Amino acid sequence: MKHIKTDLLVVGAGSGGLSVAAGAAQMGAKVVLLERGKMGGDCLNYGCVPSKALIASAARAHQMATADAFGIKAVKPEVDYAAVKKRVAEVIATIAPHDSQERFEGFGITVLREEGCFVGANRMVAGETEIEARRIVLATGSRPAVPPIPGIEDVPYLTNETLFDLQERPEHLIIIGGGPIGLEMAQAHVRLGCQVTVLEAGGVLAKEDRDAASLVAETLREEGVDIQEYTSALRIGGEAGALWVETNTARKIEGTHLLIAAGRQPNIESLNLSEAGIDFSKTGITVDEGLRTSNRKVYAIGDVAGGMQFTHVAGYHAGIIIRSALLSLPAKAKTSHIPRGTYTAPELAQIGMTEDEARHAHGDDIEVVRFDYDGNDRAIATGRTTGWIKVMVRKGRPVGATIVGPDAGEIINLWAMVLANGLKMSHLTNMVSPYPTMGEISKRAAGNYFSPRLFDNEIVKYVVRAVQALLP
Repeated sequence: MKHIKTDLLVVGAGSGGLSVAAGAAQMGAKVVLLERGKMGGDCLNYGCVPSKALIASAARAHQMATADAFGIKAVKPEVDYAAVKKRVAEVIATIAPHDSQERFEGFGITVLREEGCFVGANRMVAGETEIEARRIVLATGSRPAVPPIPGIEDVPYLTNETLFDLQERPEHLIIIGGGPIGLEMAQAHVRLGCQVTVLEAGGVLAKEDRDAASLVAETLREEGVDIQEYTSALRIGGEAGALWVETNTARKIEGTHLLIAAGRQPNIESLNLSEAGIDFSKTGITVDEGLRTSNRKVYAIGDVAGGMQFTHVAGYHAGIIIRSALLSLPAKAKTSHIPRGTYTAPELAQIGMTEDEARHAHGDDIEVVRFDYDGNDRAIATGRTTGWIKVMVRKGRPVGATIVGPDAGEIINLWAMVLANGLKMSHLTNMVSPYPTMGEISKRAAGNYFSPRLFDNEIVKYVVRAVQALLP
């Protein structure tokens, strides 16, 4: 067996692992990177990238079908589902070199395409190689969780890991799960000409602002998605092309394809964590505020750390590790400034507390300001007026923002900067937005915070009258 000693061993070549490995190597550390599957991890190959590429094709089809509102004759698009999937594959292939083994070997990193397993506190075996490392970073990510529904083991089903390989358009796609993945894929497929039914045991987008989630669900229903909330799958049966799902509402859903989008589970089974003295649970590896495990030489980042499961969180965690593991500087991960987005139409983006969370935490100290898209000139000009922004403010500082509407995932970036730096609402009013832009809704929301303080304030009116009386 070959033996390697290294400064840093990174397990997992997804977003977080690649960022740690590249940063550490370029700063002079000796790095070994393990990856048992595809370079780039879930986001590049099965998640963010292919889903957004599919959504883009679906959006084009929807524009063609709804062009009448713009004075252009609408047409029913002829969807070549295989060609759509070919484009998805091309998008992945275009981005893949950035995450390739060759690129990271160019940084001086030793890349081993093997599965890693602990054999000691700071030692792992990968294939025919044993690696001893000063520090180890676990970035193994997560995979689709498959609920134990009776009959599911006997029928063909899709997950996000297999959906993008499907070449024939589903006639009727049944989706179990009404979270971001389920709703994004539901809208994309109904726009591509499929019949779609979504079964959700609770309310859709349960972690989001209720009003915002309701607007998304209402829009999807208007487009033809059959969303069944508070509906659980009790039993599944059938065969390829003829599947059925029995529900707690006594309704039997029949379809041609089944997509499981019922959450994620961490990839930890093969790591042999107990051998390294690392605590874990069914939700992931237990870490402290600095992302350190119970083994002080081992860190865990991204999905496998059991917290927020987003690609950008894994990238953020990578920066924490660089400061802590490489430079021995104090660094703690927090979540209050982390945005998230659901890329339906309308998009739904959130940062910090929702209204319910803010009121629960701060009571009467919370003010909620809102501005609707239909008051934005760019939204009116482009015919995209459905949606609003809601900002939760405490003592002049925003503690959360919810945006549901066009480009919400882009507009939330401004609020991410505001919350990350503890800025006040007054900083937003000082900003000048180019006209006309969707981004103006942020400044208008800030203006709505100050409007009653200026225009409904008798002291202000008294001062203005007094000043005017003194003017020549």
